[in-house]
Amino acid sequence: MQNIRLSSQLELVGVAASSPVGREGLPLYLSPVIAGFPSPAEDYVDRKLDLHEYLVHNRAATFFLRAQGDSMLGAGIHDGDLLIVDRSIEAGHDRVVIAALDGELTVKRLVRRKGRVLLAPENPDYPEFDITEREYVHIWGVVTYVVHKL
Repeated sequence: MQNIRLSSQLELVGVAASSPVGREGLPLYLSPVIAGFPSPAEDYVDRKLDLHEYLVHNRAATFFLRAQGDSMLGAGIHDGDLLIVDRSIEAGHDRVVIAALDGELTVKRLVRRKGRVLLAPENPDYPEFDITEREYVHIWGVVTYVVHKL
């Protein structure tokens, strides 16, 4: 599937395939990686790991987007990151969501505060959007994973 620009902030990268045609899993080592002091490596593999299987829980309701900009840095979402979005998860308070706001897609945290519903950035340089009484707001899905290059 080719990349499709949905707005100035997000780009549709692909939709979760219904079957893993031509995908092979990669080795998943049984031993965890210690983030403190190193320990001797284990020499055995637990099983093959298919990242699609690990990251996509509902194939029919999952799609991928690429983020653009820095309004969600505090949530660990950087410019160019791959967002995995599940439309089957309820978009509740404090979830990071993809929302269509005035015809543009945006990634923000959904916040309920003092009887109001807000789309809140995770960067103080950006404003919140009060969507409580807005007519044309649609939540596309909940961001379940973020993949970014170090």
